[in-house]
Amino acid sequence: MKQPIRISFAFILLILILTGWLHLGALLLSVLFSYFIIAKLNFMKPKAKWLAVAIFLAILAGIAYALTHFIHATIKALPDIADRAVPAIVQWADDHQIKLPFTDLEGLKEKAYEFARSQAHNLGAFADVARGATSEFISVFIGCLVAIGLYLNPKLELDPPAGALHNNLYSLCCEEISQRFATFYQSFAMVMNAQISISAINTLLTGVFVAVMGLPHLIVAIGLTFLCGFLPVIGNLISNSIVVALGFIVSPTKGLYALVFLVVIHKLEYFLNSKIIGSKIHTSIWLTLLALIVGERLMGITGMVLSPVVLHYIRMEASKIPAE
Repeated sequence: MKQPIRISFAFILLILILTGWLHLGALLLSVLFSYFIIAKLNFMKPKAKWLAVAIFLAILAGIAYALTHFIHATIKALPDIADRAVPAIVQWADDHQIKLPFTDLEGLKEKAYEFARSQAHNLGAFADVARGATSEFISVFIGCLVAIGLYLNPKLELDPPAGALHNNLYSLCCEEISQRFATFYQSFAMVMNAQISISAINTLLTGVFVAVMGLPHLIVAIGLTFLCGFLPVIGNLISNSIVVALGFIVSPTKGLYALVFLVVIHKLEYFLNSKIIGSKIHTSIWLTLLALIVGERLMGITGMVLSPVVLHYIRMEASKIPAE
């Protein structure tokens, strides 16, 4: 293996290590996902890059506007869901002599706070929620700008310096690093297409279940399911916990139906992530599941999203290297 190729592999490895060590997963994901969207938008003219960027910015503004209204509606709906669901759950547990770790809404809030505090390492190294939200917003914003810059001009070396050799080490390393990043993005695009399919399936199943059961807050349930669907496994657990609460608001029976639905769809999430993504990246189910677990342990939620990408990238690069 030539020296520029070895350096390029070391560079990619360093980027992945720094991403986990410095908690830059949100930045890397925003760059990849923004580039993914812009590339999808350039469907009219191959050279109309600025048009694709303009459409991307317009869509981004629309998403931000719609997301603001959705968050506002969700913030208004969640307290109502909690106020109505928690007493119903507590009453049902008392009737069936089931001991819960909480007896009212305040007790549930205390338990949720304790759990969040104990799992804070999975949310990133932020001092508090406000600081974390601000940091994530800045990371996403910077990631969008980086993605636009990469899409308009992906070259690492713009102009070689005067007197540079034709095949100098720097230029060759830039070319090889560009190849490494191109392969990594191809892996991300393949996995993201599969993840969008999984999110759409989960959203459809949840929407049908909520509508058939006649549960309230249909829009909130569908919106949370779709947004959380981009988080492998855990996102499905979060969104369907809301569905269970909605079920208990109507009746204990529908709450139990929702709980069964939660268990089934949660198991289905593992299968879909392993089967659909595994088939896309041509990797066995057990290896994909193992990658999800290791990614979560190393980088939390962002590690779960990136782990199938890294798995497929390793396979793609290794398949191009001849055995000695």
